[in-house]
Amino acid sequence: MSYTVNCSILLTELPLLERPAAAKAAGFDQVEFWWPFAEAVPADVDVDRFIGALDDAGVRLTGLNFLAGDMPGGDRGLVSWIGRDVEFRDNVDVVAGIGEATGCRHFNALYGNRQDGQDPAAQDALGLDNLVAAARGVGRIGGTVLLEPVSGTEAYPVKTAQHALEIISATRAAGVDNVQLLADFYHLAVNGEDVAAVIEQHAHQFGHIQIADNPGRGAPGTGELPLGEWVTRSRELGYSGPIGLEYKAAHDDAFGWLIRQPA
Repeated sequence: MSYTVNCSILLTELPLLERPAAAKAAGFDQVEFWWPFAEAVPADVDVDRFIGALDDAGVRLTGLNFLAGDMPGGDRGLVSWIGRDVEFRDNVDVVAGIGEATGCRHFNALYGNRQDGQDPAAQDALGLDNLVAAARGVGRIGGTVLLEPVSGTEAYPVKTAQHALEIISATRAAGVDNVQLLADFYHLAVNGEDVAAVIEQHAHQFGHIQIADNPGRGAPGTGELPLGEWVTRSRELGYSGPIGLEYKAAHDDAFGWLIRQPA
């Protein structure tokens, strides 16, 4: 089984630039991150340090988020955020540059919350424009934009796989073919989706899979979700990428659930 460790939610006891090495020490060769900088366009030296931490650890970056705003403060993306479109598009160039330097080709564009006082239709129109711009931006390096249904934030409008796929269909009608569904089984389950049915119908369309158990968003086996069965079935139906480990757990026992393969 090919896993990639989300170092923005796991290993958080360590400074960010030490987490790739910690993932490697735990037996992993792949990592993913939410946007690891405070700004849309960080200083070159900060980008170089981030890439250097990956290189020094000997891990491959498999996934990176576009800037999503203040995540701890409740923001969930800039894609449909009226007034921050220039910031988002400036970020696209930086994301593509990091992808080119690291070999990363999958980039998660969180859609963004509904804004008080703004017309949802206007937000959706901007969202479509920004997704198309992002797809074209990372398309020059062979990259894919991921669109993710998210739970836990009422203001975030994209909560189902079907809604995400409708938006993706609109991007295709607008002329790009490199936007795909990020199937986070935890978020889908919390939002009331029939995850098994989503897998049966759409696993061949998944751009990425992430997992956490429910309740609690903990490690597999701490809750009630049949994550192993869902992953296995997704692979049977055509998903061939890594499985993103995006759950909450203390460093010391974050990976105790894994069945290690013999060397």
